[in-house]
Amino acid sequence: MTIGEMSDAALTVVRTHHAWAGPICFGLAFLESLAFVSLLVPSAILLIAIGGLVPLSSISFTEIWIGAAVGAALGDWLSYWLGHRFGHRISTLWPFTRYPEMLPRTHRFFERWGALGVFLGRFLGPLRATVPLVAGMGAMPFWPFQIANMTSALLWSAGLMVPGAFGVAWMRQVFG
Repeated sequence: MTIGEMSDAALTVVRTHHAWAGPICFGLAFLESLAFVSLLVPSAILLIAIGGLVPLSSISFTEIWIGAAVGAALGDWLSYWLGHRFGHRISTLWPFTRYPEMLPRTHRFFERWGALGVFLGRFLGPLRATVPLVAGMGAMPFWPFQIANMTSALLWSAGLMVPGAFGVAWMRQVFG
């Protein structure tokens, strides 16, 4: 099954089974935020599309927003834990062996910005899944990491889904 087929299948399930919208958004955001996996799954695009289904259905915006935020926060937490647990041995794994500049570049970003870098990294595609990994490798204290992680997850997930969920209706009101 190709990525496009999986994307179509996920959107079809959400369209026809609204109860699965929150768990699917959780899974997509988790995969988007998880080190290594985020490079393979186009989750952000699917989250935008699911947000666009809200005005066309009875899907609860709050449910998909919270599902995505919790999934994103857990994905980053797991990446942080992996970095903390395995340290620099991670640099011997794919994709870091293929792109050896990725970890040093992320490390410089993290060193410069610290906890704010964890927050900002969520909004920068290439850094999204590597900043938490480097934060764990650098033994960033748990609670500053989690505060940056959770607040950025809430804003990031809303930023992806609000335009589709509310923008279309707003444009119809403004432009008739």
